[in-house]
Amino acid sequence: MTNINDMTIETIADVDSPARRDFMVKTAAASGGFVLGFGLSGCATMGGGENLPSTEINTWVAIKPNDTVVVRIARSEMGQGTLTGLAQLVAEELDCDWNKVTTEHIFPGQNLANKRAWGDMSTGGSRGIRTSHDYVRRGGAAARMMLMQAAANEWKVPVGELTVDKGVITHKGSGRSTSYGKVAEAASKLPVPDLKAIKLRDPRQWKIAGKPVKRLDTADKLDGSKLYAVDVKLPGMLHAAVMDCPVFGGKLTSFDQSKIANMPGKPQALRVNETTVAVVADTWWRAKKALDALPKVWDEGPNAKVSQAAILKHISSGLNSNDAFADINDGDALQAIAGAAKKVEAVYHSPFVPHVCMEPMNATIRLTADRAECWVATQNAEASMATLSQTSGIPLSQCEVHKMDLGGGFGRRGGNQDFTRQATLIAMQLPPGTPVKMLWTREEDLGHDFYRPITQCKLTAGIDAQGNLAGLHIRVAGQSINAFANPAAIKNGRDVRQLQGMWKAAGDAQLGYAPANLRTEYAMRNTHVPVGPWRGVNTNQNGYFVECFMDEAAKAAGKDPLEFRRAIMQKHPKHLGVLNAAAEKGGWGKPLPAGRHRGIAQFMGYGSYSAAVAEVSVSSKGDVKIHRMVLATNCGHAVSLEQIATQVQGGVAMGISTLMSESSVANGRITETNFHLLHMPKIVHMPKVETVIQPTYDFWGGVGEPTICVVIPAVLNAVYAATGKPVRSLPLAGGLRLV
Repeated sequence: MTNINDMTIETIADVDSPARRDFMVKTAAASGGFVLGFGLSGCATMGGGENLPSTEINTWVAIKPNDTVVVRIARSEMGQGTLTGLAQLVAEELDCDWNKVTTEHIFPGQNLANKRAWGDMSTGGSRGIRTSHDYVRRGGAAARMMLMQAAANEWKVPVGELTVDKGVITHKGSGRSTSYGKVAEAASKLPVPDLKAIKLRDPRQWKIAGKPVKRLDTADKLDGSKLYAVDVKLPGMLHAAVMDCPVFGGKLTSFDQSKIANMPGKPQALRVNETTVAVVADTWWRAKKALDALPKVWDEGPNAKVSQAAILKHISSGLNSNDAFADINDGDALQAIAGAAKKVEAVYHSPFVPHVCMEPMNATIRLTADRAECWVATQNAEASMATLSQTSGIPLSQCEVHKMDLGGGFGRRGGNQDFTRQATLIAMQLPPGTPVKMLWTREEDLGHDFYRPITQCKLTAGIDAQGNLAGLHIRVAGQSINAFANPAAIKNGRDVRQLQGMWKAAGDAQLGYAPANLRTEYAMRNTHVPVGPWRGVNTNQNGYFVECFMDEAAKAAGKDPLEFRRAIMQKHPKHLGVLNAAAEKGGWGKPLPAGRHRGIAQFMGYGSYSAAVAEVSVSSKGDVKIHRMVLATNCGHAVSLEQIATQVQGGVAMGISTLMSESSVANGRITETNFHLLHMPKIVHMPKVETVIQPTYDFWGGVGEPTICVVIPAVLNAVYAATGKPVRSLPLAGGLRLV
């Protein structure tokens, strides 16, 4: 057991987008398809801090003469720890000294030039490690084999007589030893081993991966030297502020440049597209002030009178409509419910929720006649480059995206590359070679997001005379992400993605309950408000719906919420495993201080199993205080205990934010457009967080997103236990408020 700040990590082993699609098509044609290549071009090593030349061993590893190991990272880093985790996996198979490991980003132009040797560069869906672990580990192992073979060749001994530890190669028979830095050049000239034939280490035997190590991306954040995309400065750079039509679906009719012509900074107003105007000036503040002063005429279009009430009416119409489809239809849930001794029914509501990245959307673009460059914080550098190429008309092979660490992503900076497109359109109207940095205001950022979908859910349960769940009917109605971002994925009006966490087949979002009679349905109800992935995506809403209702059903059955769940989870041992772990660590059933109550929840998302227990008190005035949260997670293989724990803690913070925040609509536009209008959690709202990690070493699950979905219902079930009243709508209302 290891204590990290206020978190307890307890490891219990052996317990049971469109732009990117276009980019993939074009790069397949340009590069001849995907290969795990070696002998790469355009890779300037930035790590080590010694200004020493490095020798490229293979795709993933370069080594300096002083034994510094440079690990190349294709995925984006946004605070989630992917950079360190991937470096751990490479270093584990390389068997180097972790204290000598550094990293460098790979850019999509480099990836394209090398036939996509680094594979998929997108970072979302908690896939950064779980879908790239195999080939990065093989890259590290191949580099180790080449380095050891180089030493064997130099000493003229069989490579099987050599051992390596922390980058030092030893021949026991002769007492000779050398280091990776000394044999790197010779190793780089050797043939690459057959990657598919490499036997990877058993994760139970890991020495670097799975162990506490220092993160590689924190020092410059702590001393303030970290440069984000918002900090980019280029010679001769101009600055742009933008404003989109306040109403989604509206248009920009006109603007009057003459009214700002004499303002400081030589501001120039530009039409970006049919909905957006920009002002370019020598500083961003001057551009922003000129944009504020610029007379603008909007055609707000047919959505100008849409209200929140109208949207809610539209969404709720799907709860009883005939256009829903069933994803799971086991037994006859409707008949079982109709014939049950008791019937329980509830409707839950989840609102639009914004991403609120600390770093607002921005991008810096420099265009010439035959070259396009972009400096941007992006979760998908390939999608950014595809957007840059499509918008500018410059071929992919003449484009590059300088990928920066993100000041927040959460799904906002993934496939929806509106910020890259806007900045490119602005740069196209400036003299060739003129760099321009476009930066959104906070109002623009919160008012023109791709929000978490607004959703409602009607749940009905039948309880038999013995207090067992006889039947369960779940009907989700709400907006579809795919309908907005990926219409091709919807067939005959069906979008199973909106039922994430309720899927029947074993997969990354499987429902953990198996009553004999179960029916899950979805009715699509889209609005004019754009939606997109929000960290945890649909498992957050669905976990809240299902798990809060489980407590209502348990109460109707006269059973303890934990025991009620256990009875219908026997076919799902991994779900049950984390539920039991959270209950044990959380002290379920044990006495609590006066005024405190517990709530429990379990759910699955992004390939991992999660459960939570919350301790909450509710005052007579409705003040809700979350004192403690215990979260159990099984992500299969645990690459970094500390990173898992910090991601769980971040998931708690984001879960709590949904108890307080929403984006609502009035007159067709979002009303919460800055922090004084959007209620966000503060440090005082954070409870003590304890994490129980249960690796079963038989699959690769995600970490960044899975646990959010159990935070919300665990807290609300504790509130239910305290007040006797279920909380069926978010954010908290009806006299309840988080303190």
